[in-house]
Amino acid sequence: MQTETLTYEADGLRFRSTLFLEAGTKPKPGVLVFPEAFGLGEHALSRAEGLAELGYAALACDIHGDGRRVDDLTEALVLLKPLYADTRRMRDRGLAALQALTARKDVDAKRAASIGFCFGGTMSLELARAGAGLKAVVGFHSGLSTTAPASDAKAFRGKVLVCIGADDPFIKPEERAAFESEMRSAGVDWQIHLYGGTVHSFTNRQAATRNNPAMRYSEDADKRSWTAMRELLYAELDDA
Repeated sequence: MQTETLTYEADGLRFRSTLFLEAGTKPKPGVLVFPEAFGLGEHALSRAEGLAELGYAALACDIHGDGRRVDDLTEALVLLKPLYADTRRMRDRGLAALQALTARKDVDAKRAASIGFCFGGTMSLELARAGAGLKAVVGFHSGLSTTAPASDAKAFRGKVLVCIGADDPFIKPEERAAFESEMRSAGVDWQIHLYGGTVHSFTNRQAATRNNPAMRYSEDADKRSWTAMRELLYAELDDA
């Protein structure tokens, strides 16, 4: 396994993201991996490494700049508030990561996808709304709402999968309904997978350490959602 730090600039910040890929002679499909609100940590890094083991060039993305990571949710949300208010800034950060990844000779720029967890899933969805050149976008326990016009999603020609805990208090049923309406009206090829008895951060084994009953790991939902993602990436990237 090869690892490399990719640095790039966007939104007035310098980002330090970590690329994972295994050696090979042909350019690999690229996958962006955006972390939860706290910043780039072990969870997203391990998922990117897992994707590299499947044959992708996976970039675990810095979201706060300079590799910054915070432990307090309130502090993380303060950092993210301006991005939620102005999705252009969120998109700029994501598009810069995509450019850094697909500019490489060992990455096939025509076969790229983006996945993300929590806020990282929101970033991935904003890339879709921006019409980024992605074959697929996947969000795990990701926020679904946007301040952008609903018509923006019409620019996206890839496929969208979101995997949500049915009992996640951070993602209300009305938010899911609004997202469904947005996707339908934009003509996007989309899926929502709901997991019963499941709350937020269900892919993160350390979720319970935050002492928040709304955030709990679920082995079943984690495995099911990861399998759904693998099937989509295989169909859109490997068979492209």
